[in-house]
Amino acid sequence: MEEVRKKRVLIAKVGCDIHERGALTLLTALSGAGMEVIYTGRYQTPEAVAVAATSEDVDVIALSDHTGSLPIIAEQVIAELSKLEAGDIPIIAGGLLTPQDVEALESMGVKGNLGPGTPIEAIVDIINEITKR
Repeated sequence: MEEVRKKRVLIAKVGCDIHERGALTLLTALSGAGMEVIYTGRYQTPEAVAVAATSEDVDVIALSDHTGSLPIIAEQVIAELSKLEAGDIPIIAGGLLTPQDVEALESMGVKGNLGPGTPIEAIVDIINEITKR
């Protein structure tokens, strides 16, 4: 019987956001849901996130930010992924989001734009939905 590859999720924090409780909680929850999770840690650059995503062959990137900068961060990560010809890696975003942020992210193709307190089950469902093989 062929072994099924676990879904691989890269959790990334770009810039100077020191708030990582949500990212660490997500890491534990996604691992518990049977996913393989790679966490970049804090203070990453968009380029480092794109390189990590491609080198780790991830199925989805989960951007986390609590500084109100998610649209800027997502735009920069998408640009770096494009440079690596990896623009097809889906991105979800979570953190502090205004309705305008959600609109901007969705227009870039970023899915599952989730605020604090989103149930873990909802995040797992979104990842499962956008990574269907």
